[in-house]
Amino acid sequence: MILLIILLSVYILAVNFYAFRLLKVQRDAYETGKIKSGEGDGKLLLAAALGGATAVYITMFVLRYRLESCVLMLALPLLAVINIYCFYLGFRGIFLFW
Repeated sequence: MILLIILLSVYILAVNFYAFRLLKVQRDAYETGKIKSGEGDGKLLLAAALGGATAVYITMFVLRYRLESCVLMLALPLLAVINIYCFYLGFRGIFLFW
């Protein structure tokens, strides 16, 4: 059971770190002019759906980047709530077997 807790925790940390780095790299590429505004939204939404919605949403405010995107500002909080609930169910399910 401890292995399952460790695996779930590492997954959550890895996905959130990847989502944070993805947004930071995207912002740096936008500032240098390599990409246009709005490119890479699919990658951000995919990373958010896999469990990194909280990291993307918080990073957007910290870096002050893409705050004008209506799709991201509406989808990310919804995905964050769903992610947190799924992680709660995952941890609760682990402890039910224990």
